Amino acid sequence: MPWARLAGCGAGALVIATSQAWAAQEPTSTGSGASEVVFITQVVLLLLVGRLLGEAMQRIGQPAVIGQLIAGVLLGPSIFGALWPDAQHAVFPLKGEQRSMIDAVGQLGILMLLLLTGMETDLRLVRKIGRAAASISVAGIAVPFVCGFTVGEFLPDYLLPNPDQRVITSLFLGTALSISSVKIVAIIVREMDFMRRNVGQIIIAAAVIDDSIGWIIIAITFGLASQGTIEATTLARSVLGTALFLALSLTIGRRIVFTLIRWTNDNFVSEVPVITMILVIMGAMALITHLIGVHTVLGAFVAGILVGESPILTRHIDAQLRGLITALFAPVFFGLAGLGTDLSVFKDPSLVWLMLAVIAIASLGKFGGAFIGGRLGGLSLRESLALACGMNARGSTEVVVATIGLSMGMLTQNLYTVIVAMAVVTTMAMPPTLRWALARLPLRAEEKRRLEREEFEARGFVSNMERLLIAVDESPNGRFALRLAGLIAGSRAMPMTLIRTQGADPRDAERPGKAAESKQAVEAGARKTPGAGDLANVHVIAPAAESSAEESVASEATKGYDLLVIGIADTAEGAEFHDEVNRIAAQFEGPLAIVDGRGPHLEDPVKSPLHVLVPITGTQVSREAAEVGIVIARAIDAPITALHVAAGRSSRIARGLRSAVPSRGQQEAILRDAVEMADRCGVEMRTAVRTDVAPAQAILRHAGASRHTLIVMGVNRRPGKKLFFGDVAAAVLARSPRSILFVSSPAATGTTQGAAAGKT
Repeated sequence: MPWARLAGCGAGALVIATSQAWAAQEPTSTGSGASEVVFITQVVLLLLVGRLLGEAMQRIGQPAVIGQLIAGVLLGPSIFGALWPDAQHAVFPLKGEQRSMIDAVGQLGILMLLLLTGMETDLRLVRKIGRAAASISVAGIAVPFVCGFTVGEFLPDYLLPNPDQRVITSLFLGTALSISSVKIVAIIVREMDFMRRNVGQIIIAAAVIDDSIGWIIIAITFGLASQGTIEATTLARSVLGTALFLALSLTIGRRIVFTLIRWTNDNFVSEVPVITMILVIMGAMALITHLIGVHTVLGAFVAGILVGESPILTRHIDAQLRGLITALFAPVFFGLAGLGTDLSVFKDPSLVWLMLAVIAIASLGKFGGAFIGGRLGGLSLRESLALACGMNARGSTEVVVATIGLSMGMLTQNLYTVIVAMAVVTTMAMPPTLRWALARLPLRAEEKRRLEREEFEARGFVSNMERLLIAVDESPNGRFALRLAGLIAGSRAMPMTLIRTQGADPRDAERPGKAAESKQAVEAGARKTPGAGDLANVHVIAPAAESSAEESVASEATKGYDLLVIGIADTAEGAEFHDEVNRIAAQFEGPLAIVDGRGPHLEDPVKSPLHVLVPITGTQVSREAAEVGIVIARAIDAPITALHVAAGRSSRIARGLRSAVPSRGQQEAILRDAVEMADRCGVEMRTAVRTDVAPAQAILRHAGASRHTLIVMGVNRRPGKKLFFGDVAAAVLARSPRSILFVSSPAATGTTQGAAAGKT
């Protein structure tokens, strides 16, 4: 079997690498060469065995972290050390500089894991769930914390590192038994496909609150432990410092982090500069928390929250950082945690009973607390039961707590092993119990509608945008384009970069106050959108005298944008676009939105009425245009009309091509799809069908008869030096008295978000 061969190769590599490292260690024990060889061997073994066992765990429905912990146990004194103690001690020494090298990677791994955990923390979800998640988390922490603290108070002195500091050890135990690991919970819920279920969202939100409260408790506990005693001044400093740090981070810090990420992405030309900036932010915030007397893990966790809320490039940042962390730092850290676990301590029956008692107290305390919290939060009996099962996973959080507690001398090796064993057992028990509970939880009608809406948004056009690039002049058409861009951006509070071209009057670009006026215009449009919230800054660029608009667009396009909106004075002449539009569009490979304002929109670009007509054909690009039209209609609280043009028999080029003409059922399906999109956004959509009329003629006639003022057309960008969207679009461009917004597909093949990658 392939899997068996892979495992055999891994075992062979393990033996060969171990023997070579041991052989290299003996003759040159004082040389730097041996240290480097052993260090590389340590990393390779932890990665290889951790990957193999992590893969095995995932194949049986368990998280990979369990396999990585078991890998450390196999490589530690319990298995490898028992079979070949000299080799195990040579490769994984307990003390000295050799141990410090791999420990440094593990300590950095803690910060990286907390950074990733923070990035996965969705504060909007916490605010949305509110009462239920808060009550579940508070009760789920309080009950097991009290139980764990009580266990610590009754432990015999020989199990304590410092009997005179029993309270600190009790705090560690209470914390380790009470906190769910949001990373493990999120992984398991996601793998079980329950992430977007109501109960899944509440589990994740409660785990987020768990982790947030937990890391604050941990940071304060570590601060107290570093002082050796609990003093009122030390406690006040830790609590007040933590509160001030959180308050500043979640207000001013959020904007600072976003500004730094955006500035780095837009100004550096080297590879992956944003990742470097994120790591610098993480390190700086970790040092700040250290200076105020709490542990660095809190700074890394909060840094992850702020990075995860960055309005731009979040998908790419997440993918790149996740790969680095999961491929390197997670296997090394959890493997080292397993290395510190010596199962031989369970030869003492009293420790076996202690481990069983800790597992029972942790499980029953968490289950009971979460169940009570769910009932207090207004959940049903079955929902509370599922939540209680889901909150019982500990995993990474407890391992981090135990590792730091051991390194600070607040836990003995025996207590450390007991906590790690508890984390492994509770995490492995969570998936089957949660599956059992969720199988008995029916899907409600409201929940089904929400899931359908979220599925639509996940594959939507506007709903997946993160950043807009706008190229306009100071003409009426440019101001109208600003208005439409603001309405689109306001749907998701997207940051926007505005390039002011010269336009009809070259002096406009140099007039004082024009940048501020442009910024206010686009922000005014965005604020009209329901739920726009806090708008990210609008960055205004005025090209230098020697630079053209297309050069500015070409420079900005490399920084990661999802849509280019173009609005200049002379958009087209007849059926062709003007050269400046062609030159600007040629610099952007992603989707375009070209605005050609006419009639009342040129007389009053800001306040003239918008009545949207969207021709639809059932193609992807027409659906994207429909979504843009729906977003605009929602922003102005107005209905929208979808027009499907169905060619009749007289307009067919070839009588034999009957399949090219949509049947009545297909027409109804196309219109129904558009109506469903509008319904999900709370917009009234009217529908119309025109037959036996050329498409362009049908669009123009319907727009005139129904007094629509804006035609939003989805078009495909055709090959060629000049911008061309096809014969129908060209006819509408040449003959329409109504304003037009062309929404085009990317110029090159690839994803819809063609230019969004940036330089992360």
